[in-house]
This record gives sequence, C-alpha cells and structure tokens, in this order.
Amino acid sequence: MGRKQIRCHGSEERFEELAKFIHDKYGNSIKYIADVAGGQGLLSRILSKKYNYESEVIDPRGYVLKGVQNVQSEYLSEMASYYDLIVGLHPDEATKEVVYSSFMKPTIIIPCCNFWDLENKLGSKAMIISISKYLKKNNINYEVYTFSFKGPKNIGIITS
Repeated sequence: MGRKQIRCHGSEERFEELAKFIHDKYGNSIKYIADVAGGQGLLSRILSKKYNYESEVIDPRGYVLKGVQNVQSEYLSEMASYYDLIVGLHPDEATKEVVYSSFMKPTIIIPCCNFWDLENKLGSKAMIISISKYLKKNNINYEVYTFSFKGPKNIGIITS
C-alpha cells in the first residue's frame, strides 16, 4: 500500500525553508511554536520531527496529518502567551491576530490574501508596507525578509 499523497496550494519548499529559517534564527532558545492557520500541519510536522520543537497547528478546519499536534479553533492573539513563537504562513483570516501577537511574543508572518485592511485593496507588497507601518507606530521591532521559495507571497515580517 502506498503513502497518502499530501496536497497543498503553492510551493511545497516553503515549509522546509521556513522551518530551517526558524531553527537557524532561534535554535534552542524556543520550544513551543503556534502554527496559525497551519492547515494539514506540514510546517509543524517538519518543526517537530526534524528540529524537535513542539509545534502545534491552530486552525478551525481541523484536518491535520496524523501525529501533528493541533487545536481545532480560530486563533486569537490572547493564545500567544502559551507559545515562544507565533508563525503565520499565509494565515488568511488570522492575519490580524498574528500581527497583534507581536505585542506579546516574537512572530513570523508571511501574509497572502488581504485580511489586514478590509477597507482597501492591498497587494502583497502593499500589505507588508501597511503591517510594517502599524508595527513601527506601536514600537514593535521588526524586519522584512524575503524568502527564496517560489511565489509572489514570499515576503515576511519577523518581530522580536
């Protein structure tokens, strides 16, 4: 019997690249990671199995891979206090809550669809600029980082 094929939208390399980035940046200084809107849990699986983090998917859809820790719930920034790092890799409707988590914990957000500013139509770069302005206005340290995986939605914001 063959293995079940995992389907995902976009570049599959993004999970491996982001997991390596997290490990290279944080090493052993973190342990618990929230993988917000993490879908099937591909990122969490790599973070857990390859890098020994305790990564948990928080996603209301609840269809994670077997063996991946998960909470079937919408993510709220109040949940951030439990984790050492909050990650939103294309978090859709949870974009604002991931950004709001920056007030409490380090975050990595790589937004895709514009759920940041529902009043204005923002493309990926404009959304990054708008989120950056919000963080700066609120005195939250951040850096903008461009990942090498394919796709126009490969620009992230890392807060400390």
